[in-house]
Amino acid sequence: MKTPPKHIVIPALLLIYLAVMVGIFGIRLYKAGEYIHFFSVIGVCLAVIVLLYFSLRRRQRLRDRDRDLDEIHNRR
Repeated sequence: MKTPPKHIVIPALLLIYLAVMVGIFGIRLYKAGEYIHFFSVIGVCLAVIVLLYFSLRRRQRLRDRDRDLDEIHNRR
C-alpha cells in the first residue's frame, strides 16, 4: 500500500486541527462579538495551510524530477 504524499497529509491534519480549534475556542470569540478576530485568525490559518500545500507539492515534484534524472543517468 502506497503511503499518501506529505503535501496531502500535513495540510489535511492542519485543517482538522483548525476545525477542532474553531469548534472549541472560536465559538466563544464569535459569541463575544469579536467577528474580525474570529474570521482573521481563520483566514490567516487557511492561507498558511494553502501556501504550505503548494510549497510541499513543489518540493515533491523537484525531488521526483531529480530522482528521474538520476535514474536516466545511471542507466547509461
